Amino acid sequence: MARIPSSLVAASGLIGGFGLARATKKRELGGAALLAAGTVAAVQWQRAAGPAATAALAGLYVAAFAGSHPLAKKLGAWPSVLTVASGVAVASWAVADRRVAPR
Repeated sequence: MARIPSSLVAASGLIGGFGLARATKKRELGGAALLAAGTVAAVQWQRAAGPAATAALAGLYVAAFAGSHPLAKKLGAWPSVLTVASGVAVASWAVADRRVAPR
């Protein structure tokens, strides 16, 4: 089975969590999706790059979620979410995914 890169998992958690919360009008469902994807990504980060990198990337993931809210006031909701998700994806790839050999 092909491995889904942590960069894609993390970005999908941010985008999917927001989309789910917006579509259902239930923020807790979006939060559950955000948490689930973040947990999967963290397991992958741990395996690929170790505990320090995992802590840094998890902090970035949470900061991206929190930072998307004030950023949305300047850019709009979807542009904000896509911006922070892209940043998390790039960081995740640079720190963890590029170290993992494709299968």
